[in-house]
This record gives sequence, structure tokens and C-alpha cells, in this order.
Amino acid sequence: MGTFLYIVLLLLFGAALSAQSKVKRTYSKYSEVLSQRGITAEQAVQIVLQKNGVEGVAIQGIEGELTDNFNPKTNVISLSEPVLGHSSIAAIGVACHEAGHAVQYAKSYLPIKLRNAIVPACNIGSTLGIPIAILGLIMQTALNMTETGFLLIEIGIIMYSLVAIFQLITLPVELDASRRALMAIEDAEILTKDENQGAKKVLKAAAMTYVVALATAIVNLLRIIVIFGGRRK
Repeated sequence: MGTFLYIVLLLLFGAALSAQSKVKRTYSKYSEVLSQRGITAEQAVQIVLQKNGVEGVAIQGIEGELTDNFNPKTNVISLSEPVLGHSSIAAIGVACHEAGHAVQYAKSYLPIKLRNAIVPACNIGSTLGIPIAILGLIMQTALNMTETGFLLIEIGIIMYSLVAIFQLITLPVELDASRRALMAIEDAEILTKDENQGAKKVLKAAAMTYVVALATAIVNLLRIIVIFGGRRK
């Protein structure tokens, strides 16, 4: 079982690299294709927000590439350097995706609120879950504190499982944001029919990274359960 999980993890690692490469290739390709209507990314964001009755969302620039995000605490959409002020198909697709997240919050979309609510716990779980499980294993084997050690192992596994839960919630959140973005792009005719297909390809490639991340998190959790589980004597 352990060997099988390591093989799956290796395959998923390869899939993750492939997915990231696919995103960059697709993003690069459609970054060079300007939309016929000449609507910029931030104008597209405003259109998406207006169509959904969302107000009070600011737009600002952020350094880097593919660093675009929506911050619900400040109600700000940050667009990266290749997106802000650009009218390429990729820029519009990415910008509208972030606008989709803003719409999710405005519409009280439960999964995104749930995801943000568990972020602090997930950060703690990803950082301390394995060390706590290791401490429990040491207490079992070296200190002969079987019950306490087993309890710590269980706590560590439960804490680390939050990583998989976070990825499980993230996937539908990202897919829904892309769905909202593409619907708005089509309804408002921000892009032509042919250009819509390009935007779909950009967002679909990005979505695959979340699919791989979820699969990796689940397999990693299973691996940890195999390593640390069943230690009760």
C-alpha cells in the first residue's frame, strides 16, 4: 500500500508540473491575442460586477505574473502586470475570473465563505500536523507512552486532513468563479464567439491545477495515515 501511494504521488507530481506548464503555455498564447472589441481587463471586470449588481469593489495593480487575486477583506481585485490595462483574451479571462470571486462574496456563495473561514486552521494544520504526529510516534516508541502517543498521532492526522478539506472546497469555488466569468463575458459580448473559446481554454487550464492539487492532498493524507496510523499497541 505504501509503495503504491508513493508511485501515485510521483505520478501526481508529474501531473502537477504538466498542469502548470499547460497553464503557462495557454496563458502565454492567448496573452498575445488581442480582443477585437478592445475592452481592457479592468473594463471587463467592471462589466462583470455591474451585470451582477456588485458595487464598491476597487481594482489595483500587483507585481508578477498570474498573481491576480480578490481580497474580500479590502474588497479589492488585484490584477497582475500582464493583465492590468491589457485587452488580450488571456487578460480578460483572468480578470473576469477574479471578478467572479467578488460576485461570489457579494452573493454570499457559501463555499467561498467556508473556504476563507478555515484558512487559519488549514495553515496551522499544514504546519503542525506532521510534527505533532511525529512527536506522538516518538512518545510511543521511545518513551513507551502508548496512549498519549496515539492521541497525538490522531490529532496530527486530523490537523493535516484540513489541507485536503481546503483543496476539496477550493475546487468548486474556482470552477464556479470561472463559470460566472464566462457567462458574463458571453452575455455582455465582451469577447467574440471565437474569442470566448480562447478564454475558456485559459480558465480550463488553470482549473486543472486545482484538480491536481486536490488529488495530491488526498494521496498525501492517505500516505500519512499509512505511515502513522495503526500504531496502537
